Amino acid sequence: MSRNGHGRSARIPDNGATGRLYVVGTPIGNLEDITLRALRTLKEVDVIACEDTRQTQQLLNHYSIPTRTVSYHQHNEMTRAPELILQMEEGSQIALVSDAGMPGISDPGYRLVHLAIRHEIPVIPVPGVSAFVAAISASGLPVDEFRFLGFLPSKKSARRKGLKLLADSSKAVIFYEAPHRLVEMLGDLLEVLGDRTAVVAREVTKAHEEFLRGTVSEVLEAIKRQPVKGEITVILGAATAEAQKAQPAKSISEELEGIMTSEGLAERDALKVVARQRGISKSEAYRQWQAERRGVSHSS
Repeated sequence: MSRNGHGRSARIPDNGATGRLYVVGTPIGNLEDITLRALRTLKEVDVIACEDTRQTQQLLNHYSIPTRTVSYHQHNEMTRAPELILQMEEGSQIALVSDAGMPGISDPGYRLVHLAIRHEIPVIPVPGVSAFVAAISASGLPVDEFRFLGFLPSKKSARRKGLKLLADSSKAVIFYEAPHRLVEMLGDLLEVLGDRTAVVAREVTKAHEEFLRGTVSEVLEAIKRQPVKGEITVILGAATAEAQKAQPAKSISEELEGIMTSEGLAERDALKVVARQRGISKSEAYRQWQAERRGVSHSS
């Protein structure tokens, strides 16, 4: 295992001998939510790889940062990532940013970071804000343990199947949602997971920041009366012990189908996940699954 070390102050070397990739957090709304280290890094690198150069340029103009930018987004990363790797192998210092928050968190970035690691190029995180972390801190919900899902599937059937997998989870669930799907999604939450406590945070750190708190049904009714716009983060509280006991036990077939749909896994890989979640061996999970398919009862 290799270790990419760097100095305590993360100063960018001026000898051009070693290229580096800096993964830099940028504001999610308020332009003041950026660290001094991030500003210095953006000033000193050779190139800033941006999800949208126009969006990033507003930040750079605000802080009078003249560094050159290049586009790097989900539609060009297959070709752009190798180009950036080549530049870093030749000694360039590159900062990777998304439109808002930390790259790679429901935003482009993974492919470039992965390639840099494969090519033994140092990858240095420069932490910044993230919408779901900011929303959690002000939610008022206990989130010692949570599961972050990014965006739920846009299709109703796939979304509901994914939610069924969370029915017996003791963890809070955090995800992003588009405003035009929010009412339908909350309806699915209510029907599939019950009337748990929930927080809908919108436009976090921006001028119209708002937190809607209550049960899922209460938040849903409030949004029906006055629809919300902007960027949405949803925090769903963990199921209570009583609610977990009330949930009907799912069959392995149901779990398997849900995981294949929500995670995009092949049948064999999904079966491994089911086995791990149930605390049994893969062979035992397979045996029980086959028994279900044959309609044979078994004890688990």
